Amino acid sequence: MKDVMGIINLQEDNKLIRELTDKRAVESMPFAGRYRLIDFTLSSMVNSGILNVGVMLPDKPRSVLDHLRSGKDWDLARRHDGLFYLPSPSEEDSIRKGDLKNFYHNLDFFEHSSQKYVLLTSGSFVYNVDFSQMLRFHQNTSADITMVYYTAKEEQPGRNVVLETAENGLVTDLAEKPAIYDDSKVAMNVYLIEKRIFVELVRYTYEHGGQDLLMDGIIRRANEYNIYACEHDGYVAHVDSTTAYYKANMDLLQPEVWEELFMGNNSIYTKGKDEVPVQYKETAKVKNSLIANGCVIRGEVENSILFRGVTVGKGVKIKNSIIMQKCDIQDDSLVENVICDKNVVISKEKWLKGANNYPLIITKNVVI
Repeated sequence: MKDVMGIINLQEDNKLIRELTDKRAVESMPFAGRYRLIDFTLSSMVNSGILNVGVMLPDKPRSVLDHLRSGKDWDLARRHDGLFYLPSPSEEDSIRKGDLKNFYHNLDFFEHSSQKYVLLTSGSFVYNVDFSQMLRFHQNTSADITMVYYTAKEEQPGRNVVLETAENGLVTDLAEKPAIYDDSKVAMNVYLIEKRIFVELVRYTYEHGGQDLLMDGIIRRANEYNIYACEHDGYVAHVDSTTAYYKANMDLLQPEVWEELFMGNNSIYTKGKDEVPVQYKETAKVKNSLIANGCVIRGEVENSILFRGVTVGKGVKIKNSIIMQKCDIQDDSLVENVICDKNVVISKEKWLKGANNYPLIITKNVVI
């Protein structure tokens, strides 16, 4: 995989998750107690042997830069290759919407790299993938573009690319749909392209008025390329809405999902922090939950995920909830079906409860 450069495109539509992404990119959303969403794509690249990774920065890049820093935690702080940040164009160059302009204004980064292939991904997917298998498939089929898809097990709303393939993996149809249905083949926003083809695709499409790489560069020009797709049969979650974020976190409470993502041969890396172990006091009761380091538990926690540094007071009951970093849930409070963003304080004897299929959201730094 030393011949492959990785690109993580952070230009995401956050309309359906704006309550949690007002001041951060979707990909820097806290996830699974101690991780960020971008950790899964970046770790999969590193575990596959990719040593040159470019991050296409979003319009609000501070949270991404603070989390990734030099790339040291992913072994990407290197003298040669390593982690690179690709900024979005200045305002006068960004009249057009879409992500294609970002690729076009950073074409020199691609052209000057020593790698032969470009692996283009999104940072809002949760998976643990070995991309080296994708490279072998790409080379064996002599494809121009190779995609990765998963087979949906249930109906899901949201913007997705659905495809149809022949038995050998050749893509016969490719379309964007507002919802997906059971047994649909859904693209994971992972594309492997020879660098020469990628540069031509970006330059031609942008200079002919294109705005979106996927829609204008790949789907509308699909007949010009030999496109194949291979299947990923493991766990996949696309965090593109609040309900999807909540469901993906709750999925981790299933042992088989947790083991596949975190206990296999390939680890998921994240920014390291030195925290003391969890303190379970005499009155603490915890059932089927993930509790990160630095927490102090005096109440009851069930089917929930608590991030670093959360304090749970005596008599508190937390159920089916996500409590992010440094939240303080004070004595005798009830929290059920709730997402608390960072640094939230819920004072004594307050009861907060959301719907089973749509959680109540408490935004960052709020005191209730």
